[in-house]
Amino acid sequence: MPFPAPAAAAPVPLPAIWPTPQAVQDRNDIVPVTPSVALVVGPKTDRSAVEVVEEVLARARVTQPRVVSDADPEPDAGLVVYIGGPSENSASDRALDEIGIAADATGLPDEGYVLGIGKGGDGKARAVLDGVDPTGTFYAAQTLRQLLVPHPGRDVFPAVAVRDWPAMPLRGAIEGFYGRPWSQPDRLSQLEFYGRTKQNIYVYSPKDDPYLRTQWRLPYPSDKLAPIQDLVTHATSNHVEFTYALSPGLSVCYSSDSDKQALIDKFQSLWDIGVRSFAIPLDDISYTRWNCPQDATTFGSGGGAAGAAQAFLLNRVQREFIATHPGAERLQMVPTEYHDLGDSPYKTALRTKLDPEVLVEWTGVGVIAPVITAAQAKSAREVFGHEILVWDNYPVNDYVTDRLLLGPYVGREAGVEQHLVGVTANPMNQAEASKLAEFTSSAFFWNPKAYDPAAAWDAALRDLGGAAWPALQVFAENNYSSRIDAVESPTLKPLIDAFWSAYEGGDGIESAATSLTNYFGQMADAPAALRSGLPNQAFLDEVELWLDKLGFYGQAGQHAVRMLLAQRAGDGDAAWQERQAFDAARARANAIGRTVAPGVLPPFLDRAASTSDRWFGMTGARPRGTSSMGQYQANAPANMVDGDPGTFFWSDRAAKPGDHVGVDLGSVQQIRTIDLSMSKPTSPNDYIRQGVLEFSVNGSAWTPIGSYANQPEIHATVPAGTAARYVRMRATASQDYWVVVREFQVAAAGRLTPSGTPPAAAGSSLARAVDGDAGTAYVASRAPQPGESLQVTFAQVRPVDQVVVLQSSGAMAAVQVHSAEGDWTTIGDLSGGYTKLAAAGVRADAVRLVWADGSPAPQINEVIPRFADSSDE
Repeated sequence: MPFPAPAAAAPVPLPAIWPTPQAVQDRNDIVPVTPSVALVVGPKTDRSAVEVVEEVLARARVTQPRVVSDADPEPDAGLVVYIGGPSENSASDRALDEIGIAADATGLPDEGYVLGIGKGGDGKARAVLDGVDPTGTFYAAQTLRQLLVPHPGRDVFPAVAVRDWPAMPLRGAIEGFYGRPWSQPDRLSQLEFYGRTKQNIYVYSPKDDPYLRTQWRLPYPSDKLAPIQDLVTHATSNHVEFTYALSPGLSVCYSSDSDKQALIDKFQSLWDIGVRSFAIPLDDISYTRWNCPQDATTFGSGGGAAGAAQAFLLNRVQREFIATHPGAERLQMVPTEYHDLGDSPYKTALRTKLDPEVLVEWTGVGVIAPVITAAQAKSAREVFGHEILVWDNYPVNDYVTDRLLLGPYVGREAGVEQHLVGVTANPMNQAEASKLAEFTSSAFFWNPKAYDPAAAWDAALRDLGGAAWPALQVFAENNYSSRIDAVESPTLKPLIDAFWSAYEGGDGIESAATSLTNYFGQMADAPAALRSGLPNQAFLDEVELWLDKLGFYGQAGQHAVRMLLAQRAGDGDAAWQERQAFDAARARANAIGRTVAPGVLPPFLDRAASTSDRWFGMTGARPRGTSSMGQYQANAPANMVDGDPGTFFWSDRAAKPGDHVGVDLGSVQQIRTIDLSMSKPTSPNDYIRQGVLEFSVNGSAWTPIGSYANQPEIHATVPAGTAARYVRMRATASQDYWVVVREFQVAAAGRLTPSGTPPAAAGSSLARAVDGDAGTAYVASRAPQPGESLQVTFAQVRPVDQVVVLQSSGAMAAVQVHSAEGDWTTIGDLSGGYTKLAAAGVRADAVRLVWADGSPAPQINEVIPRFADSSDE
């Protein structure tokens, strides 16, 4: 007899269903998952759907449901689940009638379904998964999976009637990116994910498979074919169409019978292991150069000839393979002109000559289309003259490999489904991380009219993140922006804006600082929270460096806010302590070659550092190394101006005419000398072999200083009064060698010049005590000896109002100023990390730290004379 409902049998809130169904009726009742459950199946009931239902019941602690044939009488059980529509299960329609649902899945589009859950007039509880076809039944099971609700006593299903179908026939992904391909476990996990999110196509097109591209004529060895067969089997069980995409365009002879036959033979070998869907991408190739002379004879030249040649080959494959293999899906092709709507001789040839059964893939207007509208989709259908399958290049990141693109799928207009057969999204190299965007795109593909990007993204975070989803949200929203959505860090940016407004205006600073600090705390905590709470090690491995950088950024942000508040309160000691912690966390973040929160967090940290610099008295702009060439590994342009000849910038290629390395002084200044040290002992030829040294005040008009050939060390003096902001060494000839720059120093009038002892330790320099960067330090190689000092000489005599010394050691010293009359006067002693001493406006040309007996080895971050005649004071 039926089991009674739990005592607290009030209706439960209807869980969100993803993708959003076309129609859902909440019947305001619950159906408990009793210990006794029977599954009614037919001889053709989809086995994968049954497995999903069994997994759902296992979550409700029903581990051995009774399986009954649809030909048998209805079983006596607390809950009876009917699996399969009319083509699979003869009892489903009657069961729908029993629970008051008159319309079954008959007449729905392919892959549609009706899911009914409720109690009949006889009091029996039933759930009916009525698919218009086996895939529809499988999707009904995926919806049932989302409806199980924890409840006192027993888990329950809400009583519902769901009537649902996809808006587009083809929905899924294409593994079409460059760079590191997915692994076999990545692909298997993706295929399961596609089934779970009601996506039905996966295009296998990894760029590293030589048998797809450079060796396309060769058959797969058995050990290479077996993994593909595993993918096909897994795809089939998840109702995903595995599409094999062969790219012969680099070498194919379109008119060749042997090449045509090689292509068909290759497809046949894949057919034999279960592949039923095929594509021939002809993108990213030249169509102005033939691979064989007979094509030029047969087709002529130009874009129209290329289109005709491609159509000729594709039509032969369509006639001789696709049409002769019952059960084959429609052939797909990617045209060479795949990303615009302008008509051309090439498109005309495809429109008029290519078999109409062939699907044409198109990326939208642009390789990465910021928007795809219904009007554009309609135009694509017209200009290509074929049905269109969109290859959508989001969230692919092979062109920005230092970034993760984790924001939702946006910019695609409801209505495109009226003009497309479907969309395949091109994911990132990081398979698990791609699932955030893929979850949202799957929701659009299924039901564009109901699509809400924010709601879909929230659901994706919860689906992938589980209990750790809040930390995942913090991580993802700081890796959010892309070519299709310029928004970055949607929570952090308003907090930063509010903080600066309050900091400058004075009102609400405590509240703004608290809110921002709390969020930075969430960023700092996110790595540990995800590593302990997210049961997806593959995801954690993929995003490890980005996650680490987010954590260090969060720490730097916390220290930045505390530093700025301490400065507002006039607490120099606290401000310096926070500044040191800020610099350390920021340096750890910057050492990771990944990009997080671009355009939001780095500018905040830069502004915080500049604000702190001004408060401490470091008012001069810091020189910045520049280069037109990329960097090799971590050898950044900043190493050219760090005062350490042991570090260096190293380009990632040989210099070409016009390439340059240089220094941006930050403002127009009078310069005196230039010292450029290129190459290194292990790369003695890596320097600009022929070039011109030149300067500019605006970065556009350049004045030459001198031309140099085969000279890795250059030392130049410019005429007095020379003003410049930019100085560079520009290559004037091609060369075979990369470029190394150890130091590029430009001495400017008004700069401070350090001297003294103890000598700097390896990796440090005296210059770091006056480089305007509190994050660097002159680190002595030993403890000072009696009579030693660190002296900072001014470019000219100036009135000194104060002297500030920042140190990260416990060095002891008397602070003295050297007057214009030639006398040294002690104005005080170092006192901890932050020392600020009055100098009473004495006219002086130098300041020095005279080390005390017993002082430990100094680590001086900055010696800052504050001049009474400076407009920056």
